[in-house]
Amino acid sequence: MTRHGRSDHADDPGPLAGRVAVVTGPARGLGEGLARALSRRGARVALLGLEDRRLARVAADLPGEARSWAVDVTDADALARTAGAVRRTLGSPSVVVANAGVALGGPLLDCDPDVWRRAIDVNLVGSALTARCFLPDLLRTRGYYLQVASTAALVPAPLLTAYCASKAGAEAFAHALRAEVAHRGVAVGVAYLNWADTAMIRAADETAVFRLLRSHLPWPVSVVHDPARYVRTMVRGIEHRSAHVYDPPWLRGAHAARAVLPAAVTRRSRQVLAARGEAPLPPTGLLGPGGAAAGPQPSARPPSHLHPRE
Repeated sequence: MTRHGRSDHADDPGPLAGRVAVVTGPARGLGEGLARALSRRGARVALLGLEDRRLARVAADLPGEARSWAVDVTDADALARTAGAVRRTLGSPSVVVANAGVALGGPLLDCDPDVWRRAIDVNLVGSALTARCFLPDLLRTRGYYLQVASTAALVPAPLLTAYCASKAGAEAFAHALRAEVAHRGVAVGVAYLNWADTAMIRAADETAVFRLLRSHLPWPVSVVHDPARYVRTMVRGIEHRSAHVYDPPWLRGAHAARAVLPAAVTRRSRQVLAARGEAPLPPTGLLGPGGAAAGPQPSARPPSHLHPRE
């Protein structure tokens, strides 16, 4: 549903006024907050995600012109058709934010391979397809693509193999794309964010895997922040076409120290996981309502501690 601006809710005009912005994964959490912030700054917002009714409600509630499309970002043909519909309805986007993402936790050997692969597909392949489908528009508008990454792109974590691999891959993809299109006027940024108080993280905290992980995280890595602060940081990054967006700021240091982090994580995780012995850590499946919408759910099968290892 298209909405026209309501001046009583709009921020002062800025560099985003009148531009078209695409946000994937905007049904709730960071994506919804970002869509609202971009709309308040005068952008015409295209919301792309899986939850049709919820997306329509979010679009209807934005202060500016907006439209929602139900699409799976891993479906190349459907996403290309949606990009064409966005172009015809709102105009050529000059901002594209690849925010859609899912997460699961658990030992690699115990994770359902279809669920594990789905996380890779959504977080990495879906981001690349989003960039590819909207790249003609960004070339036309000399626009900006923002890849939402994570602390997981910098700091490998046990029991989060799919999430870490996909976020690190998405980060590398964005860096490679930046080098490929910079001479044509398109800017590419990566947003490095830590834990946010979203439905996905609240669901994660109810699982044994994440309770174990988070109970052994040092400060400040363990701190969960209001997603509104991340939204403000991302909007500033978009307005400045930043190559890197960090929040909390200490992630700049983590980025600089990433070469030594895997060894440090391995030493600590060896101690923590060895202390548990053979106690099971059931895989979580895709987390939260967004994970439920993305599917698939884990199939029923015994955990790895019940079947032989070679």
